[in-house]
Amino acid sequence: MSVPEPLPAAYMEVLARSTSSLLGAWRDCRDCGWDLTRRTLQESASLTLTEIFLFLLGVIGWTLLRHAASLWLFRPFARWCRLQPKDAAKVPESAWKLLFYTVFWSYSAYLLLCKDYPFFHDPPTAFHDWKRGMQVPTDIALAYLGQGSFYGHSTFATIYMDTWRKDSVVMLVHHVVTLILIIFSYAFRYHNIGLLVLFLHDVNDIQLEFTKLNVYFKNRGGHYHRLNDIISDVGLIIFSGSWFWFRLYWFPLKVLYATCYSSLQSVPNIPFYFFFNILLLVLLLMDIYWFLYIMLFLGKVITGQMHEVSDVREYDAEESQKPALQRQKEEFYSIDSCKGQRLKNGLVKNKEL
Repeated sequence: MSVPEPLPAAYMEVLARSTSSLLGAWRDCRDCGWDLTRRTLQESASLTLTEIFLFLLGVIGWTLLRHAASLWLFRPFARWCRLQPKDAAKVPESAWKLLFYTVFWSYSAYLLLCKDYPFFHDPPTAFHDWKRGMQVPTDIALAYLGQGSFYGHSTFATIYMDTWRKDSVVMLVHHVVTLILIIFSYAFRYHNIGLLVLFLHDVNDIQLEFTKLNVYFKNRGGHYHRLNDIISDVGLIIFSGSWFWFRLYWFPLKVLYATCYSSLQSVPNIPFYFFFNILLLVLLLMDIYWFLYIMLFLGKVITGQMHEVSDVREYDAEESQKPALQRQKEEFYSIDSCKGQRLKNGLVKNKEL
C-alpha cells in the first residue's frame, strides 16, 4: 500500500506552490491559443453520442421527476401540515434538493471513503496513471451522469422553476460553471478529481436545504413549533462551520493543490490545464462570496438585528423590494387555497378574508 503524499498544512504554502506552478506553466506555454485549444480538443476530449444522449435524457428526466414529486408529494404534504402560504410555496424546491443531494452525496462518500479510491486521503493520486481516453469506472460514470444531468436541469430550474432570490444570478453562474466542469472533466478523464469536488460541495447543500425546511415548518397549523426553531438555529451554525471546512479549507488544500501543482508533476503538459484551474478558482471565489453572505446573516442573528432564523438565503428578491406594510398586508390576506388570483412562486391571494 503506497504512503499518501504529504499535503501542505498552511494556506500560504498551498498558494505559493499553486501559483508557482501556474506561472511556470504559463511561461513554458509557447504556442498557447485557439489552434492549440482546437488540437487539444480533437486529441484529448472523448465524449460519445450515447453519453450525450443519456445526459440530455437525464436533464429531461430530472425535470419531469421534480414536477411529479412537487405535484403529488411535496405540495400536498405542505398543505396537510397547514404551512403559511409563503412557506408552503418554497417547500417543494428545498425538499427536492434535499432529496437529491442526500442521495448523491452519500453515493460520493461511499465511493471515496468505503471503496479503494484514494483520492480523498491522497488527492495527488487522482492524476496518477492518467491517459487520454482512458476507461471511466462504471460507478464513477454513474455519479457523473446523475450529477451532470442534474446540474443541466438545475440551470433550467433556476430560471423557470425556483424562487428568484437576491443571489440567484450568482447561483445561475455557479450551475453553469459546475456543469462545464463536469462535462469537460469527464471528456478529458479528470473524473477522479471531479468526484472529490462534488463530494466537498454537496454536503453543504444537504445542510442548507434541511435548515430551510425547518425554518418553513416552525410555523404550521396556526402554531409556533419550538423544536423546528431550535433545529434551524443549530443547523445554521453547523452549516456555517462546515461551509468553511469543506469549501474554504479542504477544497483549496486537496483539490486546487492537486490540480495546480500535483497534476503537472504526474502529467507534464496536461491538457486544458489553465481552463480547468481558472474555473475551479471561479468556483472558489463564489464559495467565498456565499461565505461572506452567511457570516453577514449570522452576524444579524447574533447582534439581534434578526430575532430568529428566517430563510437562510434571506428574502426573495421580489419580496425584499416591497415596503414592509405591503408585505404584511399580502401575508394577512393570503390563504392556502386553490381559488383566487395566482401570484408568483405559487402564492395565492383571495379577494375575501
